[in-house]
Amino acid sequence: MNQDYLKIEIEKIEKEIQINKEVLQKETNDDMKSLIEKEILDLEKQKKDFEESIYNETVFDGSDNNGESEGNTDIDPNTIMLEIRSGTGGDEAGLFARDLYRMYSRYGEKNKWKISEDFVNENEAGGIKTLIAEIKGNNIYNLLKYESGVHRVQRVPVTEAAGRIHTSTATVAVLPKIKKIDIEIKPEDLKWDFFRSGGKGGQNVNKVSTAVRLTHIPTGTIVECQEERYQGKNREKALQLLHSKLYTQMQEQSVKNITDLRSSQVGSAERSEKIRTYNFPQDRITDHRINKTWHSIDKVMNGEIDNILKDTTVEMEKNLEN
Repeated sequence: MNQDYLKIEIEKIEKEIQINKEVLQKETNDDMKSLIEKEILDLEKQKKDFEESIYNETVFDGSDNNGESEGNTDIDPNTIMLEIRSGTGGDEAGLFARDLYRMYSRYGEKNKWKISEDFVNENEAGGIKTLIAEIKGNNIYNLLKYESGVHRVQRVPVTEAAGRIHTSTATVAVLPKIKKIDIEIKPEDLKWDFFRSGGKGGQNVNKVSTAVRLTHIPTGTIVECQEERYQGKNREKALQLLHSKLYTQMQEQSVKNITDLRSSQVGSAERSEKIRTYNFPQDRITDHRINKTWHSIDKVMNGEIDNILKDTTVEMEKNLEN
């Protein structure tokens, strides 16, 4: 169904809902009130169905443009780099970062995504300090792009004997793979560090320094890679990831060249702008950008995130249009 038509129909329904609400406020007859309330519920359901139709066409159906993002041929929407970092909260933040990765991975298994981990740094508790994974799936960038930001958890950590609720954070960055790169990165602006690949708790698993940490000095952007056995391959992947990060930052800050790019805050969980809160005691997940709440948190953390992704995408796209 044509998206322009759907959008027009949604606007009509929104007007009808508003008219019915105004009539409802003035109505004194209980029977009439019930009829009007039922009409409003029916209209809201129609609106939601239309919004989901738009979402499914734009996110899941890439047949018309070979999966490419509409209006943007620089990126490959079928490949992303997913970066998850623990934030404030010590070991509990690392455990939450691990849970977020498991949530996306479980969802990916159901959708037959191909996931390969490029860099993993764990803490002593088995949580994640930093994880970078390449994920391939149909139109995956459009599906996950609104997951980027600071995620907050409120729960009783397994290490908390007194049963007190702790608040911790982790950051998620969804970076598209760049197909056409017009970003000029000067060699003198790069700082390369090489170290041994680390296992759990920083344990060295390689005897040679094959892992790579690359810093873009002007913006402070850092990427890491340790997947490959050879340093040269990891250098190549780190440079590709840096291009994706800088490209994403330029898009977010609406600048056309790298010299105008402000210092990066990607990967910092110190920012106050939390996009989503996972409250375990109250069994609710709230996205603060769209002011919407979901329940069944255990199912969500086990990968059942279809509704969250759909609702978030629909509302975020509407906000962008407005």
